[in-house]
Amino acid sequence: MKGRRERYLLFPFRGRTLSLSRGSQSRDQFCYRGEENAFSPNRGNVVSTMSDQSKPSARERILQTAYELFTQRGVRDVPVDEIIRRSGVAIATFYRHFRSKDELVAAFLKRREELWTTESVVAAARERGSDPVEKLLAIFDVFDEWFHRENFEGDSFVNVLIEMGAEHPLGKASIHHLANVRKNLEELAIEAGLRQPKEFAFSFQILMKGSIIEATMGDARSAKRAQCMARRLIEDFQTEAGAADASA
Repeated sequence: MKGRRERYLLFPFRGRTLSLSRGSQSRDQFCYRGEENAFSPNRGNVVSTMSDQSKPSARERILQTAYELFTQRGVRDVPVDEIIRRSGVAIATFYRHFRSKDELVAAFLKRREELWTTESVVAAARERGSDPVEKLLAIFDVFDEWFHRENFEGDSFVNVLIEMGAEHPLGKASIHHLANVRKNLEELAIEAGLRQPKEFAFSFQILMKGSIIEATMGDARSAKRAQCMARRLIEDFQTEAGAADASA
């Protein structure tokens, strides 16, 4: 059209270059698929339109790609060149943001704790439960929904710990993140008035991790089984006053 200039945005995506027209009536569209963090133009059931200023940075694209791959396949099975290719960045760009694969995995573990542990599990359980005891038990309701998802991926912290070993820096990072999970359990135990909240948190986390491993082995009902055991565990740690309040 005379008097109107069309601009084109060229960028690499999954090994190929895409061209998107940008006129005064059009915008560049990207899709963000929830927790999986996969970006692709005009695909998926949730589409968000973003301006040039709000498009994900190269570092964010790398981390989002790694998040999706690491949660589904583990860290050893995913080579750096695949992450670079899928995130659409140059090799030099990757190493400018992450000096090594280990550094990327450490960032992934931190993101996993933020998105999954804090937001999807702890926050969701707190919203569902009407009192501290029910909030603890609601963790297994969240797990039950997770275990029935087609893309159930297992516990990334435990997976990395097993893959790398407890003495490896990434194994130590996984242990640290698991300790943060336990800290959240301890806080809920204190709110519930349970005896020895720290000891309770250790025992409760065993049920959580055990149910995840069972689900990974194919037992999709493991969360409900663990929830029944969790009720008895809570009863064992309730004080007389706490038990009276819970039964009232």
